[in-house]
Amino acid sequence: MAEQPPNRVQQEGSPCEPVASPAKPGRPIIVQKYGGSSVADVDRIGKVAERVVAAKRAGNDVVVVVSAMGKTTDGLLALARQAASAGAAADPPRRELDMLLSTGERVSMALLSIAIQARGFEAISFTGSQSGILTNDRHFDARIIEVRPFRIEDELERGRIVIVAGYQGMSYRREITTLGRGGSDTTAVALAAALGAERCEIYSDVDGVYSADPRVVPDARHLPELDCAVLQEMAECGAKVVCAQAVEWARRSGVALYARSTFDAGPGARETVVRRFAPGSASSTISARAIVAEGNVVLARAPGGLRLDELLRAAGELGLCFRDLSFGHGGGAFVIPLLNVPDWHGARRKLAALLPSLELVEGLAAVSVVGDGLTATAEPLARFVEVLGRAAIAPRLTVAGPLRLSALVDAAAIAPAQRLLHASFVAT
Repeated sequence: MAEQPPNRVQQEGSPCEPVASPAKPGRPIIVQKYGGSSVADVDRIGKVAERVVAAKRAGNDVVVVVSAMGKTTDGLLALARQAASAGAAADPPRRELDMLLSTGERVSMALLSIAIQARGFEAISFTGSQSGILTNDRHFDARIIEVRPFRIEDELERGRIVIVAGYQGMSYRREITTLGRGGSDTTAVALAAALGAERCEIYSDVDGVYSADPRVVPDARHLPELDCAVLQEMAECGAKVVCAQAVEWARRSGVALYARSTFDAGPGARETVVRRFAPGSASSTISARAIVAEGNVVLARAPGGLRLDELLRAAGELGLCFRDLSFGHGGGAFVIPLLNVPDWHGARRKLAALLPSLELVEGLAAVSVVGDGLTATAEPLARFVEVLGRAAIAPRLTVAGPLRLSALVDAAAIAPAQRLLHASFVAT
């Protein structure tokens, strides 16, 4: 078998764990990612260009990953649904959604490249496929399986700043794919691993990670340091600063993440640094770090007569992801998060046809306590249940694990549940 090139990173379905390439001698490589609010208009794109140029002037080779401008992705989704509503099926095909949605990041990458060149620096923009982002063949929520950043490396050698369209790649069938909500984070971290980058900086409209959503919990605390395991659990439960797949890449490849605000560049600006092992992460003490909420989830209840293989076959056929599955002779239950399901109405109809005995409960949200050692004793779960019970919040499903205590509750109760749990687990 031919020897694999050393700067290729593999993940899902690969025979080896993804590892970062050894750093090349010379200028360090920094990967920066800017979210939609950071590039929402031409003026903000200009400010991002100045920050990128400053990093280049500081002696770094710079690769920049960008999201679509502002709410562009939401607008394109709305257009797709409007076009699909003229037919019998109200949901647009996922392949065509990928073709459509991938255009948003292409606009951002080209405008940023133009803005950087206007400031006297050489820059070039690449799509996900041009950057060597190879994925599996799922549409709308694909996973990266391999990164071949040869063109990026060539352009860095020529002294150029490289701008990459986030959120997208190309499948092994040469189909355009997108990586799910927050997928630009994944693009950035995967590229940082493949390039042997010094670090990956994630810029958004918040200055890092908090112990709860500050818009819901006014006394939420800024978290200056986190380990990858806790942040990945937070992201899986709904935290939006860095997406879960990106944190998974960082954990497996050893890339350090710096979550920062695009709009706070002064001295002493706050940030959250995320490493594989943060200081104190090996402690055996029970520690709740954050309260996280996720809206728009569905609880599925299966009766005793339904077989697990039937359920898994239906989920695979419809492209549905699920979590917190518990199944036995008497039936079971699981959670379907809808964040990356653009066609739920159609999927629900098909699921009901395939599994008519499956009960689906909508209008729910999940609230979670995330931390370390939460099942080391019974006390954290007992307190979790007691806090919700005192507020007359009745969970439809409760899940406990070492890093997470979760409850599915009515969507209307999600905000008070967050505040009460934060006061009990984090603020004390």
